[in-house]
Formats: sequence, C-alpha cells, structure tokens
Amino acid sequence: MVAQAAGLAIQVIATVALARLLTPADFGLVTMVTTVSLLLVNFGLNGLTEAVLQRERIDHSLASSLFWINVGAGLLLTIGFAAAGSLMAQFYDNPMVAQITVGISLTILITSTSVLHRALLMRAMCFSQVSANDFVARIASVAVSVLLALAGWGYWALVAGAIAEPVSQSIGVWAFCRWVPGLPRRVAGTGSMVRFAIQVYGRFSLNYFTRNTDNVLVGWYFNAQSLGYYKKAYDLFALAAVAQSLTTVAVSALSRLRGDSIRYQQHLLTALSVAAFVGMGLGADLTLVGKDVVQMLLGPQWEPAGRIFTFFGPGIGVMFLYGTHGWIHLSIGRPDRWFRWGVLEFIATGVMFVLALRWGPVGIATTWSLSLWMLTIPALWYAGRPIQLGIAPVIAVVWKYVLASLLAGGTTGLIVGELPAFIVASDPFEAAAARIAVISVSFGLLYVSAVTILHRSLAPLFLVARLVREMVPWGRPSKPSPAIATN
Repeated sequence: MVAQAAGLAIQVIATVALARLLTPADFGLVTMVTTVSLLLVNFGLNGLTEAVLQRERIDHSLASSLFWINVGAGLLLTIGFAAAGSLMAQFYDNPMVAQITVGISLTILITSTSVLHRALLMRAMCFSQVSANDFVARIASVAVSVLLALAGWGYWALVAGAIAEPVSQSIGVWAFCRWVPGLPRRVAGTGSMVRFAIQVYGRFSLNYFTRNTDNVLVGWYFNAQSLGYYKKAYDLFALAAVAQSLTTVAVSALSRLRGDSIRYQQHLLTALSVAAFVGMGLGADLTLVGKDVVQMLLGPQWEPAGRIFTFFGPGIGVMFLYGTHGWIHLSIGRPDRWFRWGVLEFIATGVMFVLALRWGPVGIATTWSLSLWMLTIPALWYAGRPIQLGIAPVIAVVWKYVLASLLAGGTTGLIVGELPAFIVASDPFEAAAARIAVISVSFGLLYVSAVTILHRSLAPLFLVARLVREMVPWGRPSKPSPAIATN
C-alpha cells in the first residue's frame, strides 16, 4: 500500500506536468490504442501469476516451461497487434492510430519476459522488492514522457513512456530474481497450470472489456478530446483504489488459510472492515473536493475532467469492497466461478453504458458508480458460497462505514455550502487548495466521529493504527531474495 501510494504521487506529478505540455487530443489518441494493448500486455501477467502463487509446489523445469510458453504467446500477440493497426485506424477514422499501434505493440513482448520472475518473487512473499521495482519503473516511464514532451514530441512522448516502463520492470525483476530458465520441453503439470491461467485471464479479459467499453464508446461516439477529458477523470478514479494493489498479497495469504475456514473468514472480514473504513471515507471526501482536485492538479483547461470526476467519486469506496470478491475465488482455487461472474458483470455493465451514452461522459461516469453499488453484495455472496460465507457477516462489518460516510458527507456539504463565497484568493490554484483543505479536514473529523459513535468504541481506529505499525519495515531484519521459490 505504501508503494501504491508512492506510485500515486508519481502519477499525480506526471499528470500535472504532462497535462500542461500535451493536449487532451494527445491523450485521447494514445488511449484509443492502449485500450486494446493493455488487454494483450496482461496475458500471462494476469493468469500465470495467480497460477504460480496458488500452486502447492513448482520446480525449475515447470517454471521454465511456463516461461517459454508465455514469451512465445507474447511474440505472437505483438506481431498480431502491430498488424491490426490499420484496422484500428479505420475504426477511429484517424490515420495516426496505426503508427501509434506499432510503437505500443512492443510493450507486449517486453512484458512477457518478466512475468515468471515477478511471479516467483511474489510466491516467495518478496513484495517489497516487487513494489520497489514497480515504483522505479514508473519513475522511468514518467521521466521519459516528460523529457520528450518538453522536446516537442507530442503524443509520441506518451508512447515512449509506455515502452520505458516494461523495459525497466523486466531489468529489475531479473536482477532481484536470479533464476535463469532452462530450455523448453514438455513437463508434467504444465497443462493444469496453463488451464488455470487461461481461466483467470478469461476473467480478467471480461473485466477488462467491462472497464474499457466506456473508453471505446466515448472515443467512437464523441471525439479524441472528449475521450481525453473522460480518460483523465477515470485515471484519477482508478488510482484512488489502492486496495486493488493488495490482491496478490491477499491471494498468497488466504491460500494458506483455506484449510481452516474459521481463520479464513476472520481474516477476510477484517480486511473487508479496513477496506470499508478507508474506502468509504476516501470516496465521500473526493466526491466533495474532486472538481477542485482536478483543477488544482491539471489546470483550468481541464475543468470538464473535474466535473466528470465528481460523478466517479461515489463509486470509489464501494470499489474497494468489490475487488475483494476476486480474492475469494482465487484463494480457494475456483477461477471458473470468477469467470462466470465476469460474464454477468460484463453484460450488466455494458448494457448500462450503452443506455447512459446519451448523457455523455458524465452519464458514463455515473453508470460506473451505480454499477459498483449494484454488483458488490451479489458478487461477495456468490464468491462466498463454496466456503459457506453468508452475506450477513459481510454487511455487518461494512454498513456502519457506509452510513458514517453518508452522514459526514451530507453534513459537510451543508456546512461548507457557502465556502467558495468566503474563500477569496487572487490565484485559482490557491483558492482550490484552500477549499480542499477546509472541506477535507471538516469531513475527516465528522467521519471519524461518526464511525466512533456507530461502533461505540475506538476499535476501528486502533485496528488501522495497528496495521500501519505492522507495515513499517524499520527495525525488522531483511531476508535475501531467493533465486527461485520452489515450495
């Protein structure tokens, strides 16, 4: 979570810098391509990673077989995606899309070379090394994009930054995990792991289509500039969900508890409680200050993105909770159920997007928030059925945080309703910063008070404080990273 927060800070810096150096149309053009490329980049990254984490034992030969299968698939997908550039250019009626597609296609092959090494590090619970490597790679990507944008490269600066990130990640994981794959050959157990990986990737693909149908619809129905505004608002919405970064940690930990249903459910419900506490507070606060946050970070020319982001805000808190249903499916070894749920999610959300298109990007953003609220309880109920986890315990640990966020958010809105009238600043940046500070502090005090009153104790605060202390690495002995984790 610390690494995710640091990555968020880097992303904010990049957003601030690039939004002033490039145009919304530049972001829109690259988004037209990356909407498809990111799905192919994640082949193996989402699938083989979970297969390696969940496998009881894995040896050198099996890991080598998986490595070469993944690299071979990456090479084929790279060639196929580059060749499809002309078709994408025709779809969007923009010839520049074909050139961008060829450049972005390289990210697919480069990423495939690091998937197994990254998975082995995670299997060994070496999350600090993986997180540090991802952070450095993100810095490298941002640095390349900003420097080239300053040099006047336009949208090619974003393409170069997209390539720099997987290059840095691959170099890093090979340095941390010194395992060298052997020659490709048939190995027992490869088929079952590949099937597991395909089921997970199938679920990821459905989820990806669900979460990118909006980009395709906005880019097709409107234009690159509208997509640029919408995508920037969505990026800030997605970055707020730091809980998503805990999936690999949660799957690794819960997989070791699946033989003890009582402890499994205790740990899962505790995680849901913490996610609800943080998520509901963050979501309500960003709903109140979202427009000012975007204006302060991106500048007044991005005002439409700020308005769109305000409608994403109510979905941030419940997004923390919704993502946890995947923890259950993967940790108990049931990616098939996760895939089936993904089919339902894709159909329901896709239909809602199409119906909301007439209201423009704001309608799509509102649909995102509404769909998450509609699907979270059914998703957790369905995921918990194989382990007899009823929905009542889930509701019991989260409803007080939902109510606290509504009470604190509504009260804050009433109290500071006239805030812009008495905050006077000659500079729009200073005015936005002042409004954010006053509203966030007011909401924070009211939210913590409401949580304490509803729980009739300070237990939620003590729980979060204890977790923060446990996350601090100071004073703990460090362990060398293994070349390969075989158990």
